[in-house]
Amino acid sequence: MPKVLFQLFACLPLPIIHGLGVILGWLAYLTDKRFAGRVLSNLSLVNIAKDQASQRKLTRLCIQETGKGLLESLAIWFRSPDSALKWVKACVGWEHVEKALADKNGIIFLTPHLGCFEITARYYASNGPISVLFKPARKSWMADIIEAGRSHSQIKLAPTSMRGIRSLFKALRNGEAIGILPDQVPDEGDGVWASFFEQPAYTMTLVSKLAEASKATVLVAFGERLAWGRGYIIHIEPLGVEATPQNINDAIERLVRTRPEQYLWSYGRFKQPRQQTNPPKKSAD
Repeated sequence: MPKVLFQLFACLPLPIIHGLGVILGWLAYLTDKRFAGRVLSNLSLVNIAKDQASQRKLTRLCIQETGKGLLESLAIWFRSPDSALKWVKACVGWEHVEKALADKNGIIFLTPHLGCFEITARYYASNGPISVLFKPARKSWMADIIEAGRSHSQIKLAPTSMRGIRSLFKALRNGEAIGILPDQVPDEGDGVWASFFEQPAYTMTLVSKLAEASKATVLVAFGERLAWGRGYIIHIEPLGVEATPQNINDAIERLVRTRPEQYLWSYGRFKQPRQQTNPPKKSAD
């Protein structure tokens, strides 16, 4: 029954979905102290806004964009691929994908928690197979929804396990594409501390290992969410430097600064994994 309801919800026009998302975002902020606290804490840490008025405006926009992101993901998951792709109004940088395909060493798409990261995988999957790394949900009912929603067309799911990692290596060896959320906090032992908005952030080393072993092209992708439910513009650009954790964080930070309200500030990006040593302290100036 829930799947049928999600499919009916996915039939709604995008402006209505985003409008409902704004309401959801505010409900979460006003009723969930953990959600509200993390948004406020993260925005305070990164210090993007130039003054208090700008900070308040950014906070309001972030709350609204977070709600949009949740509901649009459900809609994209349970909407037909062709119908969802009609929401994409343009793709800037597709020539980098074509060049990478010609090299036949595979593609590593880095899609941070910015804008609509679900639409980017769907967009590429309309052109070729892509294996997407994901962390299985702890609750079985939620895991079933996510798996049912994301398993469409040429998208293959690779769980964050040794089996999943091996499937990513195999896809790259076959010259295929893989997708990774590079700002997802890894488990202890699977990352290093690297700066993100001048704050220590535990950052995965998996991308570096995959890139070095496969010689794949590393591309950064971002699905910009347009105002008033007008759709999305997908931006694709080469990482352009060695795929070290710090270089990846720097690339993500540059993207986030272009649309800071669309970053998922409710995510615990600066959390410390269990049993992990404390992050390095800044030296005194």
